[in-house]
Amino acid sequence: MAFAGFGEDAVEFYDGLVADNSKAYWTDRKGVYERDVRDPMRALLADCEAEFGAGKIFRPYRDVRFSNDKTPYKTHCGATVGGFYVQVGGDGLMAAGGHYQMASDQVARFRTAVDDERRGADLADRVAALEAAGIRVAGERLKTRPRGVDPEHPRLELLRHRSLYGWRQWPPDDALHGPECLDRVVTTWRALRPLTEWLADHVGVSEQPRR
Repeated sequence: MAFAGFGEDAVEFYDGLVADNSKAYWTDRKGVYERDVRDPMRALLADCEAEFGAGKIFRPYRDVRFSNDKTPYKTHCGATVGGFYVQVGGDGLMAAGGHYQMASDQVARFRTAVDDERRGADLADRVAALEAAGIRVAGERLKTRPRGVDPEHPRLELLRHRSLYGWRQWPPDDALHGPECLDRVVTTWRALRPLTEWLADHVGVSEQPRR
């Protein structure tokens, strides 16, 4: 089934879930989630697979084992395709790409590459191009410079990052429910490809054992 947009009740479903994040609400409206959120997300990923690879939809259930917030359900539907991400919820659509989190070995490789004149300048140029295209660049950052880094380093702001990604968001509108929603995602992912490729080449996946 080709992607034709998220269902008309997708935003209302998540607005209601924010107000009543309970099993009773979810059970009563599970059919709405499947029809207007899950199935369209599956179709979107299928339409993107030829260019970006196979995708995965995250489970709608929150992991509350180590959280003070015990609400059981996520208030958005997210999916990942390699280094790319897409999300729909009550606040609309978001498309992103990069490393949302990095393990310590990834952070070390990232800083080594940013410190290198050729590789670091290349990343700075790619980030500047994203910002010029209207894509927000973000990530967890240190409040101060990393230990041992020259305070006059030309890429100090990048060196402060412990994660790095770009994202673009659209509030709920008619396009969310039509095929042009797919164009927004694909266009953003293509724009983010220089960043995801740099991260894949110079940071890669964590080699630390999972706990």
